[in-house]
Amino acid sequence: MDAALLLLADSRLPAGGHAHSGGLEPAAAAGAVTDPAALAGFLRGRLATAGLVAAALAAAACAGGRDDWARLDAEADARTPSPAQRRASRAQGRSLLRAVRATWPVAELDALGELHEAGPHHPVVLGAATAVAGGGPRQAAAIAAYGAVSGPASAAVRLLGLDPLAVHRTLAELAGDIDAVAARAAGCAAADPAELPAVSAPLLDLYAELHLQADLRLFES
Repeated sequence: MDAALLLLADSRLPAGGHAHSGGLEPAAAAGAVTDPAALAGFLRGRLATAGLVAAALAAAACAGGRDDWARLDAEADARTPSPAQRRASRAQGRSLLRAVRATWPVAELDALGELHEAGPHHPVVLGAATAVAGGGPRQAAAIAAYGAVSGPASAAVRLLGLDPLAVHRTLAELAGDIDAVAARAAGCAAADPAELPAVSAPLLDLYAELHLQADLRLFES
């Protein structure tokens, strides 16, 4: 992967990703994730559902160009039944767009800011940014799929005090699954947006709504 694309996959990109746990915080609060083994199960499930959806949307946004962004943003909304999840995705998309526009000041990206008053969905911005950085749908899908698990994994270290080495071993063991999800998502890049994967994760949606009501939380989502 080109160095420019690695910037998009880097957790140090100032796009606010560190403020979101991908549902890990409420899962930990519910006692569903307590150790590396449980974390692995959580990440595998998230990758196969929310990760696949995000990867497919990112791949399509990368392949289609600005003429498709509005429809893809609407499809992202349709695939995100939880209001809390929708707000989180748009907040992350807004932050990512700000970082991307500063990094690659391309006029074409301005159209993303007009998609929705609350900001564009994160996968749509990621796909567009990948294209601007010189990547293709496969790279966009890979970055999205990796982000779907790396963010919650990083949050697990902070929330549960897990050994960072054990957490990264868990990520390494998921590498094949990440690649498979990215390949499947990239294969859908040219499809009608309505035909993109629409895998649901009801428990993640429930966790998102419960998390919004929590008195104390370290993460926005």
